[in-house]
Amino acid sequence: MKSCVLAYSGGLDTSVILGWLQDQGYEVHAVYVDLGQPCEDREEIMQKARNGGAVSSRLIDAREEMCRDFAFPVLAWQAKYEQIYLLGTSIARPLISKICLQVAREVGATAYAHGATGKGNDQCRFQLAAEALDPNVQMIAPWRIKEFRDAFPGRTELIAYCESKNIPVKASTAKPYSSDENVLHISYEAGQLEELDVNGVEMVDFGMGVSPEEAPDVAESVTIGFASGTPVSLNGQQLTALEMVEQLNQIAGRNGVGRIDMVENRFVGMKSRGVYESPGMTVLYDALMYVEQLTMDRDLMHLRDRLAPEVAEMVYYGFWYTPKMDALLSFIQEAQKPATGEVTLKLYKGNISVDSRSSPNSLYDAEIATMEGGGSYNQDDAEGFLRIQGLPSRVQGTVRPRQY
Repeated sequence: MKSCVLAYSGGLDTSVILGWLQDQGYEVHAVYVDLGQPCEDREEIMQKARNGGAVSSRLIDAREEMCRDFAFPVLAWQAKYEQIYLLGTSIARPLISKICLQVAREVGATAYAHGATGKGNDQCRFQLAAEALDPNVQMIAPWRIKEFRDAFPGRTELIAYCESKNIPVKASTAKPYSSDENVLHISYEAGQLEELDVNGVEMVDFGMGVSPEEAPDVAESVTIGFASGTPVSLNGQQLTALEMVEQLNQIAGRNGVGRIDMVENRFVGMKSRGVYESPGMTVLYDALMYVEQLTMDRDLMHLRDRLAPEVAEMVYYGFWYTPKMDALLSFIQEAQKPATGEVTLKLYKGNISVDSRSSPNSLYDAEIATMEGGGSYNQDDAEGFLRIQGLPSRVQGTVRPRQY
């Protein structure tokens, strides 16, 4: 028989696809990549795969790897897609593809299947990553196959199929939005969220924290330590990357931090609406920013800031395993070398404010920056500085006077 690996989540789409692939003559190896999905029962999902006819089902724990090797380098770039999205889903996809291909090699499968639609970004992320790692891989994307779409034209038919087969799924016709979970975030889209007059943050049943209105009436302080741009300690305790994200999710989540509602530009060209929650990573982005403000050279920081949208775009589109990304990851590792320090933040009803910050590599010199008299900065030096800076404007103003 033909054999394939299925990136299996146990959700609506992959539950249906597991059966459909068998109907097409495939032996299916279901692979659930554990990325810290906060609202999922792992054993139940594995049992569902076995009940659904998978010849093998395995759970592979990649939580630490995702936080350490994927999320934290993106954090170091301060990369946000279209200014606010922290790329929680995008970051996970190349790792899922890598693991599925490792399993495919182990079991001798020649095909790799996923449940991403032909309209979305995930199909790009899965396939671009897989083909970069194995140029000969056979990709199976049922949503891009007409026969599959004819059988299942929408979520209503998928839900009906699962009901007829007694396959338990979270989605229902009463609440038909889709969610994707990992330890970095949860995303919500589709269904009623496609209507822009619906308040997404009021409709969604969030899984990682409370609303700002329900958060405590007293601010909570949190102290985060960094070593060369990498988060290493929380409130004085040394933590692994995964422990850092998990504990900050709890702290930030109970303070209503990290929810956004946006209309974004997908790689395939359309605009879509998504609601996201990323409590822990939202705090880390702010915390690292304050350490960088002390330690990163101005011109280097401005260059990083110009390149950060490019990095966010590459991650969002799915170009992780590329020479360009390799080079950019090497760049940020070098740029972040001095970003060592500690910052204390206050979290209050969805807001983050800085309380204190320090670094052994701080470039901040109060003697230079002071607005008081004295200090080591000679203000007379500014006269020549500005005469040189203004030279081109004075020449141009003489040759081509501006009206004023």
